[in-house]
Amino acid sequence: MLDLERLRALHSVATYGSVSAAADVLHVTTSAVSQQLAKLERETGQKLLERNGRGVRLTDAAELLVTHAEHILSLVERAQADLEAHRGTVVGRLTLGAFPTAVRGLIPGALGRLHREHPDLSVQLQELDPYQSMPLVVRGDLDMAIVQDWDNEPLPNPEGLQRGAICDDVADVALPPGHPLAGRAEIGLKELAGDPWISSSPGSVCCAWLINTLRGFEAEPRIAHMAYEIPTQLALVAAGLGSAILPRLGRCDVPPGVTILPLRPAMTRRVYAVWREETARRPAVRAALAALRTGLPPL
Repeated sequence: MLDLERLRALHSVATYGSVSAAADVLHVTTSAVSQQLAKLERETGQKLLERNGRGVRLTDAAELLVTHAEHILSLVERAQADLEAHRGTVVGRLTLGAFPTAVRGLIPGALGRLHREHPDLSVQLQELDPYQSMPLVVRGDLDMAIVQDWDNEPLPNPEGLQRGAICDDVADVALPPGHPLAGRAEIGLKELAGDPWISSSPGSVCCAWLINTLRGFEAEPRIAHMAYEIPTQLALVAAGLGSAILPRLGRCDVPPGVTILPLRPAMTRRVYAVWREETARRPAVRAALAALRTGLPPL
């Protein structure tokens, strides 16, 4: 009989490319993973890993076993979800990823409600950009991710994931002190296309959206500085170093001298949750989605 945890260790090595990376994901030592794989080799009578330079590679037998392990682990996850659904109570552990403004403006209230209403549910949160969190949900390292995309630049929805809408979040523009258009009641983003910009970190959803949107106005973006956190971006705007897009979700205090103007036409991003189809019946997933939709801040 194949041991499930040993299959999980092999699958993690195949997914993440090394024993040490698998150990990090599984929250165990590299020695523990190596021991699991050695036991699996004895169990199967097959060599599963071979040296490849400083790393390892999977043998043909291991590749075959990994294919079966994917199906087995998926079935186990589905069985666990069905059992929780049959029990009808919100229990167990839920791993959650969310982007920074959602962590600040949406998650604390939702997790507080879950803690009060479902004390037998343990939730573990990680702050991650959607480009990071969605692959982790696909691979099973996260149960759910709170992600965002924009009306003019939707995120692809990977096969095997379901999604549930949470809210629409309107974005304004933050102008630095003394900006010549700061006296306007509203402004078009096209009018600011040639400005220097304070953007989110490179490789993030918001950075990619800003660059592609400005290029749509036939202007090559002038990204002056990059910072992931909105308070840091606003501090740079207040120093006169550029303008920034400011979503209303999770908005912090605006520094003196910074002007916030609504955009026309409005720029809106969608905030939604994603989870694997295998876990859709888990009461914990449904409870988390309900908590995220309840008591939303005014946007």
